[in-house]
Amino acid sequence: MQAIALRLYAVLMWLAQPLLRRKLARRGRTEPGYLQHIEERFGAYTQPAETASELVWVHAVSLGETRAAAVLLKALRAQQPGVRVLLTHGTATGRAEGLGLFRPGDVQVWQPWDSVAAVNRFFTHFRPRLGLLMETEVWPNAVAAAAQRHIPVVLVNARLSDKSLQQAEAMKPLSHPAYGALTAVFAQTGDDADRLRQLGAP
Repeated sequence: MQAIALRLYAVLMWLAQPLLRRKLARRGRTEPGYLQHIEERFGAYTQPAETASELVWVHAVSLGETRAAAVLLKALRAQQPGVRVLLTHGTATGRAEGLGLFRPGDVQVWQPWDSVAAVNRFFTHFRPRLGLLMETEVWPNAVAAAAQRHIPVVLVNARLSDKSLQQAEAMKPLSHPAYGALTAVFAQTGDDADRLRQLGAP
């Protein structure tokens, strides 16, 4: 059942790509940032491909998550001076905020659309050694692709409301394998941790 659900999800995400392009075009009328580097969302990059697994991937979808990631990055750089970071975002405000977190050698791109092709291109191109996802961003194909490559993925500052838990349980064949594939979870509260464990998170 899980394998069938993931295959169906993969087909739907592939079919939805034209809709995403139209959505970005609409958003770009008022927020021009959405019109920049659109092909990154589908796994086409202008940055040179990585030849070694050096990057720590930090995904902060929007403005709030990116601000929270600043604290994480400060601690990470204190422990590992010179660490190279791969920042990904889903919104224009998140990407703009992320520019302030840059250090020499870091990379910033859009979050790959969660199609099999896009996430495979993402991991093949950047070869991250670790993934740190901020708060709620657990995408089935991305997490599965990381697991296939033996890349640890950690959900940081994680939260999950009762409503989100119910929605995730309604898609159990997708949500449970995705959360179960995480290496570790650091939740905001004990209640968040309990709800995440109900989805199979460690």
